[in-house]
Amino acid sequence: MLGLSFPRLAIFFVWLARPAVFTAAISSGFVALLGIIFVPFTTLMYVLLWSPAGLTGFDWLWITLAFLVDIGSLGASAWGYRGRAAAYTA
Repeated sequence: MLGLSFPRLAIFFVWLARPAVFTAAISSGFVALLGIIFVPFTTLMYVLLWSPAGLTGFDWLWITLAFLVDIGSLGASAWGYRGRAAAYTA
């Protein structure tokens, strides 16, 4: 449970500490909300690496790795619950 809340708490603290940077990096509140819900590590890395000049090639590597962590956590959750879903089939 703590692992799931870490990136969301980190995003919250980044938003508290640097709201102007957070707003400049993610201009839409709806996109920020979707990012926090579905891909929190990717959203966190994007906000931390964002600069007014844009993202460079090496920054995209870190964002890609964060996206793989997000996908991996979703896959691990599905793998962990695979036995429970089978119990509900008719």
